[in-house]
Amino acid sequence: HVQLVESGGGLVQAGGSLRLSCAASGRAFSNYVVGWFRQAPGKERDFVSYISWSGASTVYTDSVKGRFTISRDNAKNTVYLQMNSLKPEDTAVYYCAAQEFVGRDNYHLREQYNYWGQGTQVTVSS
Repeated sequence: HVQLVESGGGLVQAGGSLRLSCAASGRAFSNYVVGWFRQAPGKERDFVSYISWSGASTVYTDSVKGRFTISRDNAKNTVYLQMNSLKPEDTAVYYCAAQEFVGRDNYHLREQYNYWGQGTQVTVSS
């Protein structure tokens, strides 16, 4: 069992940066793969990024490639999402999700993750 808490959201202007944190407790965080998802009003909760147990493997949805960076520090039980060059279309509630095992080709599916945080709001103004 693991509990997740997101933080770091806020209001920024287009072109600005934010760093989101996903802090975990309850189990050894290195045993979990982690995904970031986001949900805008009236939209589905969509995949943003994924990181493997060791952090050696990372993936991103096309719309954030080159702008967002996912990383993890297992000693601190924390996963980060560094968001640069933010755009108004990045506005959403961002969620951290974790699972001990996720299929290699299915990391982008919400149903692959059993543990979710409460979300943190990111708003990007024009």
